[in-house]
Amino acid sequence: MEAIPQALQQLINAFSRLPGIGRKTATRLAFHILKSGPEETEQLIRALRRVKNEIRQCSVCFNITESDPCSICRDPSRDRSQICVVEEPQNIMQIERTNEYRGLYHVLGGVISPLDGVGPEDLHIKALLRRLPEVQEVIIALNPSTEGEATAIYLARLIKPLGVRITRLARGIPLGSSLEFVDELTLGKALQSRSEL
Repeated sequence: MEAIPQALQQLINAFSRLPGIGRKTATRLAFHILKSGPEETEQLIRALRRVKNEIRQCSVCFNITESDPCSICRDPSRDRSQICVVEEPQNIMQIERTNEYRGLYHVLGGVISPLDGVGPEDLHIKALLRRLPEVQEVIIALNPSTEGEATAIYLARLIKPLGVRITRLARGIPLGSSLEFVDELTLGKALQSRSEL
């Protein structure tokens, strides 16, 4: 007799291919689906189908949207003199939750990563450059990884000659953390990004 039915094993395998989901979590999710009622399962199926059928990229900023252009690009109250450049659409959601930024966005769709076969031509850089005649400031909000840094430098070299101001997010010590637990690189960046009190 088989230990796990093939259909359940297939569901576990499907869940385990999702980012951040290990084998144990995939198994828990699969068993949850197995135990749940038909309405909950149908609701999940409808949600998955709707996301795949209705969500697309904004033709202006490459954010995710149900209508093109996206609600941020359509919003007349947004500051059109600023564009915040991010790697992925989920970064926009994080920044929007702060309620501190009222400009526009541009999603690159990743970062330059030669080891992964991603070059500048694979990102939405040309589309960003086409948007710059209307813009006074580009805010680079890429992850502080080696690839993020390389991409930021690449963008700065392209944008600076156009006379557009380039800024980047300040880096430093997370609120509530202790200096003894902060690594040297982060502490160094915090010193460089210090501001008046």
